Amino acid sequence: MTKSILIVSFALSFTGLFSQEQSPKIKSAETGKFLEHFNQAVVKKDSSLNSLINDDEPLEMVASGFGFTEGVTWIDASAGSYLLFSDMAANVIYKRDKNGVVSTYMKNTGYPFQDLWRVGMRFNNSKPKEDPAYEEFNLIGSDGMTLDKQGRLLIATWTGRSIERIEKDGKKTILADRYQGKRLGGPNDLVIDKKGGIYFSDTFGSMINPDNNPDNELKEQGIYYLKENGEVIRVIDDIPSTNGVAISPDGKYLYANGSSDLFIRRYEIQSDGTVKNGKLLIDLSKEKGLGITDGMKVDRKGNIWTTGPGGIWILSPEGKVLGSIAVPEPCTNLVFGDDDKGTLYISTPGSIFRIKTKARAL
Repeated sequence: MTKSILIVSFALSFTGLFSQEQSPKIKSAETGKFLEHFNQAVVKKDSSLNSLINDDEPLEMVASGFGFTEGVTWIDASAGSYLLFSDMAANVIYKRDKNGVVSTYMKNTGYPFQDLWRVGMRFNNSKPKEDPAYEEFNLIGSDGMTLDKQGRLLIATWTGRSIERIEKDGKKTILADRYQGKRLGGPNDLVIDKKGGIYFSDTFGSMINPDNNPDNELKEQGIYYLKENGEVIRVIDDIPSTNGVAISPDGKYLYANGSSDLFIRRYEIQSDGTVKNGKLLIDLSKEKGLGITDGMKVDRKGNIWTTGPGGIWILSPEGKVLGSIAVPEPCTNLVFGDDDKGTLYISTPGSIFRIKTKARAL
């Protein structure tokens, strides 16, 4: 399969977004304060799910009206905690405070220059082309985010083709933008280990028509490890279309999502940051529903919460399906937030959802 076909398949995974049969009970929430319940969202597949989430817990839409949201990240702050999320179509990061008010947190978080039409994977809001509300755009903004050990924001800039750190004074520091002298193609997601090293996935998302683009210096997607000394090494090259990454609570395993191929692989982490003994943890390619294995988080007990067909899938550390959360839009990422670190916030292209759980963040 060619790289271009992989990218097209990623886009086609979202065909039918906002269709009436997918979201009949959800209304718009342009103000960021709107709250709408979506009942019967939790699907139990194993009795152990009872310890992680109530099967009658309602899903709530808490913000909507965006282009393509990603990178949901919870920030604890003495002046008031809040949620951050990227809008890749708008090239900004938004902030949603505890009162539900959404505001612009940071601009130009992906591509920093003016010729925006030259970069970014082409996408649309997945409405039918005959619908007057149909829109097309390039995904030019940043993607995944997380925090380092000092609480500084780390960003996978996607079209910026770098991993950046936002300093306490707001200045940006580029931590990595090359591998063996060649420019990254479009960092997608990232996770930090106990030593402060960063695993991140790299894609071709920053480029239009990557197969014939002279700016494509790395000809294959992969997952990399950024050491504390600044060295970048490639650790995974057996996933054709890389995406979300996560680490087990004990630091022994790295999980990596297969994007539009709808699988998760597990690798054993070595002391130098490399990995070995990769194995298929779960294959969701035969499951029905819109969405791909994109964002992923691990709770304190090691359970894996990942986006996938139809919503969020909840897996045991061994890859057993415990249950799922049906979401009326394809999911892109997720994070545990609120004061108890037990509310799951979920990003979709157009909206932000949340649901209360019994699980807790690492």
